[in-house]
Amino acid sequence: MKSTGILKRKARNVSVIRPARLDDLTALVSLENRCFVTDRLSQRSFRYLLTKGNAETLVEEASGVLRGYCIVLFNEGTSIARLYSIAVDPEAQGQGVGRALVQAAEHMAIDNDCVHMRLEIRIDNRASIALFKKSGYKQFGSIPDYYEDHMDALRCEKSLAPQLDLDMVRVPFYEQTLDFTCGPAAIMMAMKAFRPDLVLNRKMELRIWRESTTIFMTSGHGGCSPYGMALAAYHRGFDVEVYVNDEGAMFLSTVRDLDKKEVMRLAQEDFLEELQKLPIKFQYGALKVAEIQQKFEEGGIPIVLISSYRIYHEKFPHWVVVTGFDEKYIYVHDPFVDYEFGKTLTESINMPIFKKDFERMARYGKAAQKAVIVLKARSNTSKSSHAKRNPGVKV
Repeated sequence: MKSTGILKRKARNVSVIRPARLDDLTALVSLENRCFVTDRLSQRSFRYLLTKGNAETLVEEASGVLRGYCIVLFNEGTSIARLYSIAVDPEAQGQGVGRALVQAAEHMAIDNDCVHMRLEIRIDNRASIALFKKSGYKQFGSIPDYYEDHMDALRCEKSLAPQLDLDMVRVPFYEQTLDFTCGPAAIMMAMKAFRPDLVLNRKMELRIWRESTTIFMTSGHGGCSPYGMALAAYHRGFDVEVYVNDEGAMFLSTVRDLDKKEVMRLAQEDFLEELQKLPIKFQYGALKVAEIQQKFEEGGIPIVLISSYRIYHEKFPHWVVVTGFDEKYIYVHDPFVDYEFGKTLTESINMPIFKKDFERMARYGKAAQKAVIVLKARSNTSKSSHAKRNPGVKV
């Protein structure tokens, strides 16, 4: 991670914004307790963030007195920074401390190759809402019952690279509710982009999983075959294209039991036989990121198989839905929200990933199996049902 160095700001009293140190712990906890009644960070949490967390903490001090801090989290594998927490001593409020910390945090995020800063704000915190609005942050959603006292949160975002020309499509976000339903969740998001009146719920998620499961995976419930997912979308009225680079059954290398391998092979063979009888474009061969972008620009919404290792450090197949492109990045909705490691919905929506990194990420297993499903509006349906392109990031 790149070092931001020391940032200075002139005021009536000379103040300095610098990276926090372990010897700031006592002052950080004291400041936290003066600023917040609920959702307080403990000394243990501060220590973890300073020593082990994928985070940077900045503090503002004047005449040796710590008056504010901000914590920025980085999402490995993507180019999103999250402003996790910011606090300004009540006696120092109104003196520009918060604004200076936000600006320093943004510079630090840019130094770490991030193009978006995201955050959550209590809906009753008017001062913070005003601060971030003036700083260029825009609301793009809300999270009910987010804080300890059940207060809702606003989700806000700012592009740190406003010169980028974004090509985005409005894809509503749906979070997978089970460990093994990323495929159905991705298909559901793409379908709703074309049909806004479509109701997404857990019943649909499980139904699509039943229709597309390979029955067995490394353990527990089965993953979803690209063939089964394509059939599920086709039977719901969408045109579908399927691209895979391996003529064999998907995911077999992850299963040791020979009987399970045979069941998976037969299940996918059955999917493939049905798929080939239908007007579904099917092609053996891998799509590069540039070709995925071309499919996107032609009006399709790609769902791509990736290895989760680069994001979650666990080796399992995972499906994401593509929502946009710019010069350097591909943007995806990731249906998995890793709450265990402090992630939020905010970080799973329109995740920017370097194209070169995504090229390496879009494969699974030792055999480097690749799969892309492209959904389009059924050719004989009304054009008005097609997803509308909009500039900027929208959900």
